[in-house]
Amino acid sequence: MLESIRIGLAAFAIAALSAASTSAFSPPEGPVLLTVEGLADVQGPVAFDRALLEALPAVELKTATIWTDGEQVFTGVELAVLLAHLGVEGGTLRAIAINDYSVDIPVADAVPGGPIIAYLQNGAPMSVRDRGPLWIIYPYDASAAYRTEAIYARSIWQLSRIELE
Repeated sequence: MLESIRIGLAAFAIAALSAASTSAFSPPEGPVLLTVEGLADVQGPVAFDRALLEALPAVELKTATIWTDGEQVFTGVELAVLLAHLGVEGGTLRAIAINDYSVDIPVADAVPGGPIIAYLQNGAPMSVRDRGPLWIIYPYDASAAYRTEAIYARSIWQLSRIELE
């Protein structure tokens, strides 16, 4: 009898933790800009609108890019912060653009001071025509290690989804 009570309590605790983890993320109220799929402890995708992304700690990254003229100021959330918010600790991210173009990004790239998911360029939202609304930007000017073909290939614009692998 006592053993069945323990099993029942354990099942209840697991169900409660699962329910808590799926409800830990606020639902978007505006148009969804980014969905993240494949989280281990979350059933279904987690969706972010602009307000939910802006609610995470923002950083400014000043850097030149091979796609723009001169130094640009990008504002967004560090990839490391987003992944910590989602509870992601390892693996690979498949970053997917609006047109279904995709790149693989190792979670190891997500370090403080590393890449950001930019939602502003020079203080303004980016249109789809201008590589927006989301663009993964690395701090290219910070180190030669960020100026390689592999890093440039991971700098996906028009980002719309991330799948965890």
